[in-house]
Amino acid sequence: MGSILVGIVTSRDIDFIIEKDELNTKLKEIMTPKSDLVTAEAGITLQEANRILEKSKKGKLPIINEDEELVALIARTDLKKSREFPNASKDENNQLLVAAAISTRDEDKERLDMLVTAGVDVVIIDSSQGNSIFQIAMIRYIKTKYPKMQVIGGNVVTAAQAKNLIDAGVDGLRVGMGSGSICITQEVMAVGRPQGTAVYKVAEYARRFGVPVIADGGIQNIGHIMKALALGASTVMMGSLLAGTTEAPGDYFYQDGVRLKKYRGMGSLEAMEQKGAGSAAMDRYFHKENDNVKVAQGVSGSIVDKGSVLRFLPYLVRGLQHGCQDIGARSLSILRAMMYSGELKFERRSPSSQYEGGVHSLHSFEKRLY
Repeated sequence: MGSILVGIVTSRDIDFIIEKDELNTKLKEIMTPKSDLVTAEAGITLQEANRILEKSKKGKLPIINEDEELVALIARTDLKKSREFPNASKDENNQLLVAAAISTRDEDKERLDMLVTAGVDVVIIDSSQGNSIFQIAMIRYIKTKYPKMQVIGGNVVTAAQAKNLIDAGVDGLRVGMGSGSICITQEVMAVGRPQGTAVYKVAEYARRFGVPVIADGGIQNIGHIMKALALGASTVMMGSLLAGTTEAPGDYFYQDGVRLKKYRGMGSLEAMEQKGAGSAAMDRYFHKENDNVKVAQGVSGSIVDKGSVLRFLPYLVRGLQHGCQDIGARSLSILRAMMYSGELKFERRSPSSQYEGGVHSLHSFEKRLY
């Protein structure tokens, strides 16, 4: 990319190169030369590129500038994906948005430079307690050096904490402390806040500055997503909810006839003691490898298999649509507006009401969600 286009080599050209002697074949002998390629000039619209691919029946369309340099490559598979996944998050170049997490340490400034060079769209400051001088300094550093870079800060749970990060220039906030399924910060440290209260208080303040809020932690089902969105969150993080899916990392195993997958928190001792990757967990909770005592703020466990996200995510989306329908909100923006205007109200539920709101009075039942 950025150099003169000479030709193109695809998997079709090398599929049958299997002998060792053939691996020494020069690219010019198997590639399709530029003279035989269908190309387009830089500045072409996606619709025009689509028509060229359709007429030429080619799989790839190189985009070149006036100096014959390759500036982009449009593939037929990309166009098919755009059609099949119209709601995918993309940038102005129609490429998928990519976010990366960094810490507040000075050595991560070098990682930031490399991420920007690689084309990252969003940087997330990874910290369990975001209201610190270190995170505020990192946000100001990023915004000074890369003013257009989107920065998500956190985690915070109060309006006062949110104010400090917003004043530093943050573009989004993660809200939650100790409410995750594998987090024990509230139990061990006595630090945190009930997630519903935290989301409401932070979102109510942040919306005055146009800063969106991510509800991070405590999401166990569709009902919890509905509550988070109704309380002011723009989106939610789903750790345990997606950890049991096929696409999540980890191997499946069986216990008592149930298919499970390993799931652990970054604050668990197992994560901190893992060879190679444990330093990231230790850095997040301010530990060093030679520390005699490490205080765990998370646990390791297992979670039930949920199948593929290709089936699970549509179930979540449809559930949210039904929830908004029952409430009477045509969109999530209307849902939040109803809450702030007082049209949508929250009520405290007694243990008896919680009991009657669930399955009861049956000898046995099977709970299938989708």
